This record gives sequence, C-alpha cells and structure tokens, in this order.
Amino acid sequence: MIGSITGIPRSLKENVALVDVRGVGYKIHTTKETLFSINDNLGNPITFFTHLSVRETALDLYGFTKIGTLETFELLLQVSGIGPKSALGVLDAVDSETLINAIASNDASHLTKVSGIGKKTAEKIVHELKDKVKGVVMTKEEMSSDGDVILALEALGWNGSEVRNILKDIPKEGTTNERIRSALQLLGK
Repeated sequence: MIGSITGIPRSLKENVALVDVRGVGYKIHTTKETLFSINDNLGNPITFFTHLSVRETALDLYGFTKIGTLETFELLLQVSGIGPKSALGVLDAVDSETLINAIASNDASHLTKVSGIGKKTAEKIVHELKDKVKGVVMTKEEMSSDGDVILALEALGWNGSEVRNILKDIPKEGTTNERIRSALQLLGK
C-alpha cells in the first residue's frame, strides 16, 4: 500500500525514525544499521522503502534506505512464526547480504553465531527460504572471512553496524588480517 516515503528524519530513537513528510510525521520502524546510516542526514530528505504491517489494533510502517534490505525483510516475513518485529530483530543481528548468503549455502550454523538468532530459528529460516534464494553470491570461505573480520573489529570496540557498512568498501580478496587492517584504516578516518 505504501511503497516508499521521502521525507526529513526529525528524530531517531530505539529502532524508530520519525520522518516528516510535509508536516505529517511518520513513525518508521527500522534497523539500527539504517538509523546509524541516516544519523548524519537529520534535516535532509531521505527515501525509505517501506512495508505496511496491518494488524487488528495497529498500522505499522517498517522502512529501509536500501531496497535490498526491504526485500530481505519481506522474505523473512514468509517464514512461519516470524512477524515484522522478529524479522527486524534478525536484520538487526545480521546484515541482508550475510543472511541471504547463509540461506543460499544452507548454513544455519553461520546464523547462530549472531546474537539474537537461536539454533531453531536459524534452521527454520534456512529451511523455509532455501528454495527462494537461488545462487550463492559469496562462498562459505568468504562469509567466514567476513564473520572473522566483524568479530575481530567488534572485539576492538567497533559497532557491528559500522563494521558491516565498512566491509562493503574493502577488497574481498586478501587474508583476514589484511582485510582487518583495511577496515581499521577506513574506520579511523
């Protein structure tokens, strides 16, 4: 029903962005990663790709600045027992690309490494979505390397969503140590 909203973020709180569209404020539930990415743009127009959740007692908007994240969110909603809040929780724990790759490679164990996703939930997500995500974008070795880089940088005190954003800007080739050094250089700027 509401496919996207372009407006000015006025406030960001605990997984909710308040977006002003010509005087009307829309509460958009989103991931911490999305909130972090728009934090510097408060006061500037931003487009959210949205999903409207209709319940008996509420109409809730869920939105993301990347259409791929919205597609992953809606894919998670197809898993029995996963509602919008649970899907948002999963995307808070693991980025879309890693989730899709884990599902495509039938790797539930990769998902259980992330806090917030238990073994049963991980297996259920992989089982119910494996036929819907064909083709592996990254190999298991590449996913493991990303996971190692994320864990190392989080151990050094960096925010997980910051690290995931930086991973897109560093070369995929190279050893884990080389990738960590590259990430540290970008994070230090």
